[in-house]
Formats: sequence, C-alpha cells, structure tokens
Amino acid sequence: MTALDTADIRRQFPALGRKIYGHELIYLDNTATTQTPSPVIDAIRDGYLDSKANVHRGVHTLSQEATARQEATRELVARYLGADDSAEVIFTRGTTESINLVASSYGALMNEGDEIVLTVMEHHSNIVPWQLLAEHRGLKIRVVGMDDRGVLDLDAFRSMLNERTRIVAVTHVSNVLGTVNPVAEMIAEAHKAGAAVLVDGAQAIAHTKIDVKALDADFYAFSSHKMYGPCGIGVLYGRRELLEKMPPYQGGGEMIKTVSFGGTVFADLPFKFEAGTPDFVGIAALAKAVEWLEATGVERIAAHEEQLLEYTTERMAEIEGMRIFGTAPGKSAIISFLIGNAHSYDTGLLLDKLGIAVRTGHHCAQPLMERLGVSGTVRASMAAYNTFEEADAFIGALCRIAPMLA
Repeated sequence: MTALDTADIRRQFPALGRKIYGHELIYLDNTATTQTPSPVIDAIRDGYLDSKANVHRGVHTLSQEATARQEATRELVARYLGADDSAEVIFTRGTTESINLVASSYGALMNEGDEIVLTVMEHHSNIVPWQLLAEHRGLKIRVVGMDDRGVLDLDAFRSMLNERTRIVAVTHVSNVLGTVNPVAEMIAEAHKAGAAVLVDGAQAIAHTKIDVKALDADFYAFSSHKMYGPCGIGVLYGRRELLEKMPPYQGGGEMIKTVSFGGTVFADLPFKFEAGTPDFVGIAALAKAVEWLEATGVERIAAHEEQLLEYTTERMAEIEGMRIFGTAPGKSAIISFLIGNAHSYDTGLLLDKLGIAVRTGHHCAQPLMERLGVSGTVRASMAAYNTFEEADAFIGALCRIAPMLA
C-alpha cells in the first residue's frame, strides 16, 4: 500500500491555507466536520450556476439533468456501501435525521413493553430520539456499559437481549473515545434474539470501508459533512423488507403516488421517505466526495491516520498532567484529553490562539462524560490532510500551554 501524498491532498483543500492569529491553520476538529476538497466545492458552485432546477418535477432539460445527478448519486452511494438495491438508500439531512426517521417509522411498529438497547458511548442523536419514542409508546431503554479503556461490555450486551428486544442502536465508532465497536458481532447476536440493529456510522464512514451486507446491518446512518462532503446531507441505508413495512416519516410532496381527501397512496421506495424538495445540489456534490474517497483510498487514509494517532498519543503521554480518555485497542484517530484539572474550554482557547482547531466540551455525549467522571474533554481528531509536522506543532503547543494550566 502506497503512502498518502499529503502535500498533494492539502492542495485540494482551500480552507487549509488560512492563517489564524498569524499562525498556519492546523485543523484537528475532523470528528465534528471535515474540510471540503475543491471537486466538491466545484460541484456545489456548478449546481447553482448551471442547472438549478427541482428534481422529479419537470420535463425540461435542467430538471432532467438535476434528477439524473441525484439518482446517479444514489446508485453510487449504494455501490459504495455494498447495498443490493439503490432503493435502500434514503437521502436525509444528516445522521441525526436518519436516526430520527428510524425511531419514528420503525418505532411505530413497536408495542408497549418492547425494549431498545443503547450503549453508554452514544451521541445524543442516538439517545434522545429513542427516549422520545420510549416515552410516547411505553418502551424500555437498556444501556450497555464499558470498561475504563472504553471497550463495551459484550457479556452485558448479550444478557440484555431477550424476546422483548426490538432494536439495538449502536455507534460504529465513538466520537469521544475513538473506540471501534464490534458491530458485526453485535448485529449477529441481536439477530439471534430477533432484534433489528441501527448502526450510527457518522464517525466510521470516512475511515473504513463499509459493507452493509457483510455487516448484515438493518440500518446504517451517516453524514456527508464528516466524509469531506457538503453540509446538510445524510444517508440512511435500510434493509428493503424493513423499509417496506415502515410508515412514512414525513408527509408532503414527492413521497406520494396519489392524493385525495379520501386518502393517500404513498410512493415506492426510496421516495416514500423523501418528502419535499431535497438538497439536490448537495446530493450531487456528495457524489464527488465519495469519488474523492475512492480515488484517495479509504484504506490508505486509515493507515495514515493510524500512524498519526500512534505518534501523537505517544508524544502527548510525555506531557506532565496529561490525561487521555479512550485506550481501546484498534481505536480510530480521535484523542480526547485534559491537562490536569484544567477546563477543556481554557485549553481549546489557548490552542486556538496558536492556530490549532480542536473541539471542547461534552461532544454531545453527556452520559459518557458522566461515566468518565468529567464535564468535558478536549478532542483532537485526524484526517487525510493532517501531517506529522502538524502533530509536532500540536505537541509543541501543548507543552507551551500546559504550565499555564497547571
């Protein structure tokens, strides 16, 4: 496997040329959102300049062109995920809406007393929708714990599965700890109990090759903006036989066959779940992000990030007072940390003054923070365009500010 040419990659990302307080930008907030390469930016610009017209609604050329681009993207995403059928690919506004769709629509098939299994490391977007559903329909939520490394307790998970379990919702990769969960094993165990599984793939999609059929996933959700694509676009993969059973998530145009005041007949998949005008420009740009990932090589990106993670973690551990959260084997390139008892915001602000962008706070994972015994952490996360020179600069900045925070 050839190494990444990070210099060439960085030239494709205009935002990386910025200076912050006179310093070259070092962007380490990739878990929140990645920067955008020129091909994606060009696709957004061209979509608005050359052929902005609503999809599936016109016989004129611009509408036909926009429709063709959107549906070609659906085919591309289906192939990228290893899905059997492009109709199993639903476009949403992001991972959050994808999860809400499943909670609302699949949740409508649940009955009082049914159970939902979550884990302690879930993002709020994979907790709150299920809480709302549970309150509305009288369901029970059960939560899988973890050890101090950030490894899920699979024995506890297995013990929770029973004849009342209807769905397991689990993050593929923790957005705080970087833990890569054994979702294939968890899916197999859940299916033995007759439960469906939703995988939150927001933090996995840009770092590992996803094959939904190999995983045997029932639902897989992710966001474009975390995989070098535009904001406001997400994907929900759903197994056809489940999607067919589920009622529509929203009502409106495009998701119908016929409407009368006597009743409505809904459209076939995937359109049953895509009410209203989609962000067809963003969807077309998502195709460019997928093509960029394929051309760059997800496996090569992952290998590069793994090397950066190992190097940076070893150097950080040498800093007095450094506390790193999440040490699971094979973790993704995410480092959550605190310097002594300093508040994460203070650390983040000082790093920003040195041109380094990191995330601070609870990272929309307050139950996990409670488990860790902290109110929040600083989070540095790597992407294809980050370099060892940036890692050295980041370590140097931490060494510089650590005495100020002691």
